[in-house]
Amino acid sequence: MTLKVAIFDYGAGNIFSLKNSLEKNGAQVDIITSLDKSKEYSGLLLPGVGNFDPAVRSIRDYSSTDFKDYIGQNMPVLGICLGMEMFFEKSEEGKERGLSVMDGEVVLLPNTMKVPHMGWNSLEIEQQNKFLEGIDEGSWVYFVHSYMIKTKETELIAANTDYGIKVPAVIQQKNFIGTQFHPEKSGKVGFLMLSNFLSECKK
Repeated sequence: MTLKVAIFDYGAGNIFSLKNSLEKNGAQVDIITSLDKSKEYSGLLLPGVGNFDPAVRSIRDYSSTDFKDYIGQNMPVLGICLGMEMFFEKSEEGKERGLSVMDGEVVLLPNTMKVPHMGWNSLEIEQQNKFLEGIDEGSWVYFVHSYMIKTKETELIAANTDYGIKVPAVIQQKNFIGTQFHPEKSGKVGFLMLSNFLSECKK
């Protein structure tokens, strides 16, 4: 049976490369614009395109089901860049309340850096998890972002990257996984991460 996952489309940009990467990994992928319990998926992806307020509103306002109720205890969710940032309580990018599945906030990158930050950076793995299985310390991944996670819950952080300051790059709490970088633009390393995510969706 083909694994079926959904990408939530906030209406903000191109999610074709993410869809393509998942399909190459053998998944059937639907693009959805609301959370509807009548459609069954093994996993959900929140992509990394758009702005915080409209993206949060699109999930909250156009869905018949509350986000936390829709996900339940077990559905794996992968948030990419903005998608990960929405897991937290608030963001300096907007005024809306985040999805609040993790404790912390999203802050602008320090002004000592070029913002937005774009380019390849290496991962410092802090703790192994299923998402990082087969990923080597120092693997390079592709970032495009202006904001970063700030949380006191250090056990959430599975990997950092170093821009002179440590920036959380991979986070996980239970069934929620987040990446500040774009796995779908990160070559073989990112492809393996998406494959690992789909393996979690099969359980």
